[in-house]
Amino acid sequence: MPSSVLAGMTLLVLGESHMSLADHLMEPLHANLTQQGAIVHSIGACGASAGDWLISKKVDCGAEQKADGKFVLKGRDATTTPIKDLIAADKPDLVVLVIADTMGSYDKPVFPKAWAWQNITALAKEITASGAKCAWVGPAWGKEGGMYKKNEARTKLLSAFLATNVAPCTYIDSLTFSSPGQWVTTDGQHFTVAGYKSWANAIAGALGNLPADAVSAKGVHQ
Repeated sequence: MPSSVLAGMTLLVLGESHMSLADHLMEPLHANLTQQGAIVHSIGACGASAGDWLISKKVDCGAEQKADGKFVLKGRDATTTPIKDLIAADKPDLVVLVIADTMGSYDKPVFPKAWAWQNITALAKEITASGAKCAWVGPAWGKEGGMYKKNEARTKLLSAFLATNVAPCTYIDSLTFSSPGQWVTTDGQHFTVAGYKSWANAIAGALGNLPADAVSAKGVHQ
């Protein structure tokens, strides 16, 4: 396997419910990034939008996995931690954000653009101010309906909105990783183990193919 741009890099990966439960996205993504030689700290918080990572907020479920440690479920004790504190502790080269579906407002007739923009830009600014690079992973296709009312039109709109507003973070477009309905879901929004494995491999592959200066301020001079 050719040397990955992520080898030797420290990664902080933050996400929503996709990253907060067993047999979801966190474990295969963490494993894949670690295999590429990165030192990875993954944290998930159910229902947390981008702005919730600027503060400490109680959430219904969460999980964490440190470097070579085990996947730990946080359950109802889960909270978000301000990004400033996480960055100060980990000093990551790259912060990876899997925060999209929590901001889709799939059940609302209108997408809350102003709110989403404030959330996204505030978090991106905070990360960039620390000197870390960031990559923002957009939503994947789900299945129409279900308890979260996920739908293709809003998923497309959300992805396009993130793509144009997450700079200076690099945008990772998950819609290019599968076709609508290809990955089986359990509730319209969350995938089966196979779907999460496919998504994790696609995200890790995209991150591993980023140019060195998008992964670390240190670039290739480690």
